[in-house]
Amino acid sequence: MSGKRPEPVRTTTPARIRLAAADGGPVEVAPPPPNAPLVVRGLTVSYGEKPALFSVDATVAAGALTAVIGPNGAGKSTFLKAALGIAPRVSGTVTAFGRPLEEARGRIAYVPQRASVDWDFPVRVIDVALMGLYREVGLLGRITGARRARAMAALARVGMDGFADRQIGRLSGGQQQRVFLARALAQSADLYLLDEPFAGVDAATEKAIIAVLRDLRAEGRSVVCVHHDLATVTDYFDRVLMLNLRRIAEGPVAEAFTAESLQATYGGRLETAHIAGLHLTA
Repeated sequence: MSGKRPEPVRTTTPARIRLAAADGGPVEVAPPPPNAPLVVRGLTVSYGEKPALFSVDATVAAGALTAVIGPNGAGKSTFLKAALGIAPRVSGTVTAFGRPLEEARGRIAYVPQRASVDWDFPVRVIDVALMGLYREVGLLGRITGARRARAMAALARVGMDGFADRQIGRLSGGQQQRVFLARALAQSADLYLLDEPFAGVDAATEKAIIAVLRDLRAEGRSVVCVHHDLATVTDYFDRVLMLNLRRIAEGPVAEAFTAESLQATYGGRLETAHIAGLHLTA
């Protein structure tokens, strides 16, 4: 064999990106808008020898509510963490608003799973909300009256301003979730990533949270939520990203949230009656 390397294959459509499909064949992915809030390409994550995500690509649409759904262990939370650089990536690229992630991090707010937080830490509700200003103020920065007012306004948006001096551990699960959303709101971000914001909350809190998320959308901001309740996807969200270690489907809910894609995402484990009850449009 000759030691000469073969010439790279050139595509006649350079504006499109070629990625590997599940069967190893090539697929074409349309280029994202120049200033898309978040663009992930070829994201692969592994915990030891166990793969968590493999070659996932996704584009978060501007001014939309996007649900990330899939079975337990599908890599939904890992997707958010790896996209933010919280979890290490084996490979893949991430850009935000057309720039490298590190240059746009100040425009992104993250709300972790409530179960991952130490609620015994002795901190007040107002202190948690003020944490949303950390990037602006710095570790030893001065909390001015104007900044405190911003934190209080964020708490008011989620109905928690009356609890400002309450210790965070004394709140109910739903109240704690509202406070962590207020922390993100105080940041005045353009992209919000929320990991299971509706998990373990009461109906009133769920209603309050979705109302705030819709307000953010009306303001032109973008929201991505890891979500478990399939019955509310069509009511709550504009777009969906369906994961099961790989990307199964992505797009507007009316187009991507189908019986076929659901069965592919959940490995055929969903009962026909369950799918029928979702009132799918496709």
